[in-house]
Amino acid sequence: MRSLVADFLKGAGHTVLEATEGEEAIRLAAAHNNQIELLISDVVMPKMSGRELWNNLRKRMPTLKVLFISGYTDDSIVRHGVIDGDVAFLQKPFTMRALSSKIREVLDASEVNEYSSQTRNSS
Repeated sequence: MRSLVADFLKGAGHTVLEATEGEEAIRLAAAHNNQIELLISDVVMPKMSGRELWNNLRKRMPTLKVLFISGYTDDSIVRHGVIDGDVAFLQKPFTMRALSSKIREVLDASEVNEYSSQTRNSS
C-alpha cells in the first residue's frame, strides 16, 4: 500500500519521502532540506505509532500537517486513544481519488488545528 500511494503521489508531482517505519521517517525528514507540508502515516506501526511520529516531527516542524490512514475505523481508534478526533483520517481501503481529495482538504486548512473545527462545523 505504501509504495502504491508513493507512486501515485510522485506521479501527481509531489515530492515523496518514503519510509518503512517511524525511525526511518525521522531520519529522512531530518536530512531533507526543504519544508515538509504533510505527513501521511498509518496509525498503527511497529515500534512507533503514527501519532508518536507526528509529535516527534512537529518538534522541528510545528506547522506539519498530518493525514492518518488505517484499516481500523476512525471510531475504534479514537475510542481506544490511538488518535484524537481532531486529526484528518482516511480508512483503508481507499481509492486514489479519495486520497487526493483528503490531501487537498488537509493542505487547504490554513492551520494545523483548522481541520478539527471544519470537521466539527460540518457535523
